[in-house]
Amino acid sequence: MRVLLIGANGYLGRYVADRLLADPAVQLTVLGRGDDADVRFDLATGSPGALTRFLDAVHPGVVVNCSGATRGGARDLTRHNTVAVATICEALRRSGCGARLVHLGCASEYGPSQPGSSTAEDAVPRPGGPYGVSKLAATELVLGSGLDAVVLRVFSPVGPGTPAGSPLGRLAEAMRRAMQSGDGELKLGGLGVQRDFVDVRDVARAVHAASLSAAQGVVNIGTGRAVRLREAASVLARVAGFGGALHELDSPPARLIIPGPSPEHGAAPPTYPYPDGCGTWQQADVRTARDRLGWRPRIGLEESLADIWMEAACRI
Repeated sequence: MRVLLIGANGYLGRYVADRLLADPAVQLTVLGRGDDADVRFDLATGSPGALTRFLDAVHPGVVVNCSGATRGGARDLTRHNTVAVATICEALRRSGCGARLVHLGCASEYGPSQPGSSTAEDAVPRPGGPYGVSKLAATELVLGSGLDAVVLRVFSPVGPGTPAGSPLGRLAEAMRRAMQSGDGELKLGGLGVQRDFVDVRDVARAVHAASLSAAQGVVNIGTGRAVRLREAASVLARVAGFGGALHELDSPPARLIIPGPSPEHGAAPPTYPYPDGCGTWQQADVRTARDRLGWRPRIGLEESLADIWMEAACRI
């Protein structure tokens, strides 16, 4: 099976590449902006015609899109998350390769949900920020393309390589600093938020399964269990061997605040309410992934947090 992977250098893309390379039946080609890509191509600026010519030359059976941006203004998010996907869809429509498209969406497309509820694929999307809007627009392009396509809506990915700017990445870095300086307590704010954390390696397994399946439409990828950030912080402290106290600051639950050195000139570091636009609660209904992909998560949160800590500890 010839697979074209787009976005192999990203957090999710690296593990998807590893998973696909582990399958001896897969012949993998990587397309991206970096020098290490098999083919250099910028989806945000490249034309559908140029991509079509490449698709016709390689003739992949599956195209996996892990590309995109999580930060930036509305213009950058639209260019990298929406325009790029429009380019992929148009190129696939023009090409004679007939490839199946596996596109990675995200839970931010849903927006806030009611505490205690599980969000199924038929929920009406109401993204709470520009990132979710840009990703939802991409999903709509895929679903309306007429292609053989599936969108995997990934909830909150965690595990090795977790970005330092993510909530759990910031927690690990704050704990590392506290242990390095010998602080006996760690003050944190905004730990009331609850998210469905799914290990990045399980996400890669889902992509592999989707590539081999006939599933179409939207499929949620999560664990089906929301975890309070406060609980994750306690588990992280245990796996890190942090013997100090965790004190929660009296701050709005929407924010994760970690006191520390300000970035420059004494200015306070910025904090943003619900940066993912998902409110205080999000939990996936994962029955579709089980029924249509034969997929279930295998890696528990404690293992994911232990791997996050191992990387953070290497910086001590």
